[in-house]
Amino acid sequence: MPDAIEVRKVPIHSVADASELAKLIDDGVLHAERVVAIIGKTEGNGGVNDYTRIIADRAFREVLVEKGAPADQVKQVPIVWSGGTDGVISPHATIFATVPPEDVTPSDEPRLTVGFAMSEQLLPEDIGRTPMITKVADAVKVAMEKAGITDPADVHYVQTKTPLLTIHTIRDAKSRGKTVWTEETHQSMDLSNGCTALGIAVALGEIDMPSDDDVMHDRSLFSSVASCSSGVELDQAQVVVVGNAPGVGGRYRIGHSVMTDALDQDGIWNAIRDAGLELPERPHTSDLDGRLVNVFLKCEASQDGQVRGRRNAMLDDSDVHWHRQIKACVGGVTAAVTGDPAVFVSVSAAHQGPDGGGPVAAIVDLG
Repeated sequence: MPDAIEVRKVPIHSVADASELAKLIDDGVLHAERVVAIIGKTEGNGGVNDYTRIIADRAFREVLVEKGAPADQVKQVPIVWSGGTDGVISPHATIFATVPPEDVTPSDEPRLTVGFAMSEQLLPEDIGRTPMITKVADAVKVAMEKAGITDPADVHYVQTKTPLLTIHTIRDAKSRGKTVWTEETHQSMDLSNGCTALGIAVALGEIDMPSDDDVMHDRSLFSSVASCSSGVELDQAQVVVVGNAPGVGGRYRIGHSVMTDALDQDGIWNAIRDAGLELPERPHTSDLDGRLVNVFLKCEASQDGQVRGRRNAMLDDSDVHWHRQIKACVGGVTAAVTGDPAVFVSVSAAHQGPDGGGPVAAIVDLG
């Protein structure tokens, strides 16, 4: 049986700041050697060359080592950064740590559990194709096992980080006589995320195994729990599975839903309800009563260029990429629900939730 989980959200005061993590450890809320995953937002451009992710990664790992966690262990901790805090989204991190068994009150009620795995190496020629789907699906199953989850229905959030294509990796593939799905590095961000989401959906039985032709084309194929991010930091799929399991104990529980479009506040409220909070029919931020830890969303501009029958210009805008526009929009909608701009809203949601919408996961403190 996996250990119970303590989860806390902390602000990031500057690009290289991890002081709030240090404070949690100093105050005895978390143990440095028990941190098992960190998921956060950094304030860079969210693109291929967003190095704020690397800076934040280094800052948080250095604090863990400084506070007593073994350096070799810290290197293996999955830390997933989503770049870009467009609009009102505030830089922050959500930290997951196991709780010593002697500090946990046992419970048969389903409570938060986390599992982690790394896939086989993803070659540049794999990205966007079925070998990537298979490798990701295999890693998801390993992470589920580590989380103590046997029923895919108990998985409510799968956060991944995968490689995208760069000029260097494209050149490497060509030098070995291989082809790549695209030579546009920014487009490869959407591609890597979408293909990864299909791997998650296959692992959880949400869809059958798709073909190469389905990737980025058949948007009816999606996962309702996938949250996929990509960058230049690694050459494997880093997979964090978050769900509920009976017997682990602890105070926290996770639930999920989907936003059907960029304005779907009900999708966010439904995820919070699914996590276990009782809410009135027309809820208000005050009904959360400080019990919402965080929400995690993916968003995507609808392929038809419309929201609720009204056209928008995001996909035609040559000045500001639609990634930044939809992220700012959904970030504002989400903060209006939660009352807190420190929300995890990430863009590039191909095959993650319905077209124009996206998955929502919510973690609540049940006391």
